[in-house]
Amino acid sequence: MPDPGANLYAAGVDGSPIERFDDVVDGLFDVLRGRPFVDRVMYSLTELADFSVLWHLLSVAQGLTRPDGFERALRTSGALGLESLLVNVGIKSLVRRHRPVPEFERPHHLRVPQTSSFPSGHASSAFVAAALLSDGSRAKPAYYALATVVAASRIHVRVHHASDVVGGIILGVALGALAKRAWRFG
Repeated sequence: MPDPGANLYAAGVDGSPIERFDDVVDGLFDVLRGRPFVDRVMYSLTELADFSVLWHLLSVAQGLTRPDGFERALRTSGALGLESLLVNVGIKSLVRRHRPVPEFERPHHLRVPQTSSFPSGHASSAFVAAALLSDGSRAKPAYYALATVVAASRIHVRVHHASDVVGGIILGVALGALAKRAWRFG
């Protein structure tokens, strides 16, 4: 009996447009892999963003410098918790896509999740956090740049396919906009 959760992502259909996209982007990252400085930055960021630790730390730091900081930190943590629940318990359990298998030995220690590869939770949480942290901040470009590098780090360390990251970014942008809107009307 076929698995009801199996689909294009889980099956890894050879030659599909998604697979070709993933292969092209992965090939572009091969230029950067193996460079000690780039590897150290990418592995460090991907580890620091596990469980949204990076975003919670930035939220607390922002909270210490703004009059509405405590409220903002709670809002960001709450939104990240809901995003994690939706992505990791909801969407990933429906999609069940296999993670990429690196054809190289990783130069640094890395926790590899056992959940589905699609969508990238690191990418979605990064863009939810960027939306909330940048709300009313002059540092908006920096938050989005950091979110982009964290998302890209998942491709660099070969824990996600590029399409997983794109899906996570789209989801994170949408959830971040929804969280900002809900907070204003709350």
